[in-house]
Amino acid sequence: MATETLAAPRSKESAKKLIAKRYAAERRFRAYGIAAILFGLAFLVALFSTIFVRGYTAFLQSAFTLPVHLDPSAFGSSTPPSQSDIQMADYTKLANRALFQALGVDPANKAEAKAAGALLSQNADTQIRRAVESDPSLIGKTVDFNLLAHGNVDTLMKGHFDRTVPENRRQLSDKQLGWLDKAAEQGFLSKHFNTGLFTYGASSKPETAGVGVALVGSLYMMLIVLLVAVPLGVAAAVYLEEFAPKNLLTDTIEVNINNLAAVPSIVFGLLGLAIFINFMGIPRSAALVGGLVLALMTLPTIIIATRAAVAAVPPSIREAALGVGASKMQSITHHVLPLAVPGILTGTIIGLAKALGETAPLLMIGMVAFVVDFPKTPFDSATALPVQIYMWATAAERGFVERTAGATLILLAFLVCMNVTAVILRRRYERRW
Repeated sequence: MATETLAAPRSKESAKKLIAKRYAAERRFRAYGIAAILFGLAFLVALFSTIFVRGYTAFLQSAFTLPVHLDPSAFGSSTPPSQSDIQMADYTKLANRALFQALGVDPANKAEAKAAGALLSQNADTQIRRAVESDPSLIGKTVDFNLLAHGNVDTLMKGHFDRTVPENRRQLSDKQLGWLDKAAEQGFLSKHFNTGLFTYGASSKPETAGVGVALVGSLYMMLIVLLVAVPLGVAAAVYLEEFAPKNLLTDTIEVNINNLAAVPSIVFGLLGLAIFINFMGIPRSAALVGGLVLALMTLPTIIIATRAAVAAVPPSIREAALGVGASKMQSITHHVLPLAVPGILTGTIIGLAKALGETAPLLMIGMVAFVVDFPKTPFDSATALPVQIYMWATAAERGFVERTAGATLILLAFLVCMNVTAVILRRRYERRW
C-alpha cells in the first residue's frame, strides 16, 4: 500500500515535468519562428534601405538656370529662318555664351572657355533646339532655360564627389569647382525633379539616360502577355479540369505543366530565340518577341491558378445548373467561371508581375539593344525595365549607379502595386464555401 502511495505522487510529478517540457519546447519553437521572421524582415529592410539611399537621388537632376539670348544671327541670314536653319543652328554656342556670362568667364581664353563649357551636358543644345522648333517666335528673345549639367557636376551636387582627391585624378578641376560653388551660391545651379528619368531613352551619358523607352517596351510586352497567355491559359485550365478524361495522357500533361512552372526562365529565352527569331523571322529585340516569350513562361502559372480557382467552385453549383436544363458548357461559362474569376485574376496578376521582372529570357532574344527612340509598334526595337537596369549596372560611370538603383525602385513599385492589387481583388471578391 505504501509503495502505491509513493508511486502516485511520482507519476504526477513526472507528468508535470513532461508537460512543462512540452510547453517549453512550444515556447522555443515560437521563439525560433519569430526570430526567423525578424531575421528575414531585417534583411528585407536592409535591402530596401540600401536601394532607396542609393536610388532616391536619381529622381533629382542638377541644372543651370540661364537666360539664353537666341541671337538671330545664329539662325542664318534668311528672315524668318527656314526649318533647316533652325535645325542647323549652333545651340551649343548659345548655351555656352549664357554660361560664360553667368560665371564671368572670358570667351577669348580658350582654356577657361573649354573648361566652363564642359560643365554643361551634351544634351543642353537639344533642349534649346526643341524649344525653338516648337516656337520659332522665340528667336531674337532672351529665354530662361533649365539646362542640364554634366554628370560630373550632378555627382558633385549630390555629395558623391570627393574633393580631397588630388586635382590631376579628379574629373573636375579646382577652377571648375570654384565656378560651381559660385553658381550654387548665386542660385542658378540647383537640383530639380528629374522628369528625364521617365522621358529619356538610352544614352551614354547618365544625365540624359532614362527609362522611358524601357517603360513603353515593358508595356507592349505586358499587353502581349495579357492577350496571349490569359485566353490560352484559362481555356487550357477549363478543359483539363472540366472536360478532359482522366487517363495517362492528361496525367502526363498535368505533370509537364507543373514542371514547366519550375523551368529556369533562360530556357524559355532559348525557345523564343529558336522559334520566334530563327524560324519565324520576327525582328530581333522587338517587343513582340519579348511578349511571346514571357507569355510562354507565364502560361503554366495561369493554368495552375485557374485550375485551382475552378476546382474550388462547389460541385453543387454545376449540378444545380445542369438540373435546370443548362448544358455542360453553359454551366461552366454562366456559373463556374464567374465564380472563379477572383482566383483567375489573382493568378493572372501574379503571373504578369513575375513576367515583368524577368531579365534572362529577354537577354537571350537580344533585347539589350541601345534604343534611343520610343517604339511606336510592338515590331520596333525596344528594351524592358529589368534589362535597362542590367545595362546600367554594367556601366562604369558613377552617375549610372544611382540610375540603376532609381530604376530598381520604379520596378519594385510596379511589382508591389501589382501584388497588392492581386491581394485586394482576392479579399474583395473571394467567396468561402
